[in-house]
Amino acid sequence: MFTGIITDIGTVTRLDQQGDTRLHISTAFPVEKIDLGASIACSGVCLTVVGRGVQDNLGWLAFDASAETLSRTVLADWSVGTRVNLERALKVGDELGGHIVSGHVDGIAEIIGMRPDGASMRFDIRLPESLKRFVAEKGSIALDGVSLTVNEVTDDVFGVNIIPHTQAVTTVGSWAVGTKLNVEIDMMARYVARLVGK
Repeated sequence: MFTGIITDIGTVTRLDQQGDTRLHISTAFPVEKIDLGASIACSGVCLTVVGRGVQDNLGWLAFDASAETLSRTVLADWSVGTRVNLERALKVGDELGGHIVSGHVDGIAEIIGMRPDGASMRFDIRLPESLKRFVAEKGSIALDGVSLTVNEVTDDVFGVNIIPHTQAVTTVGSWAVGTKLNVEIDMMARYVARLVGK
């Protein structure tokens, strides 16, 4: 489990095809303290650490992404140089600053509009048709692993307002119209919809 509070921005440094796709991502995390088999959210996708090391004084972690993962997330578009939001798994007793995020991506959303709103930036985002019923005004959503509050919803489009701090410490600062994002709906919304049978 994760909270959607990003603690590092990594960079894809290598991609290898070995049956699955092996991703090497540089990080400021102390890699010697991260166990093989640990879970890391990589722009919202829960991936398992399969390798680690230090090269040129820079730590790196390796992850395997299956064809299934690539088909359901934006990872298929990643290349060397892609910046990645990173979050280590939640430990018992950690502060829950965002909302409960599983790292299981539900679909791909697309930014269709953006505009300044004071010092913040307002984004309009289009959801896949199958996910629109799970998003509600003032509810939570994770976009590329970032926990955000939904401002408004109109059919399959919703808005979020992102403050300068979040833009600076995540990849949000590089988002633009047309950017595709991993989206994870709020877990509570998923179960409520299942219970009411909608």
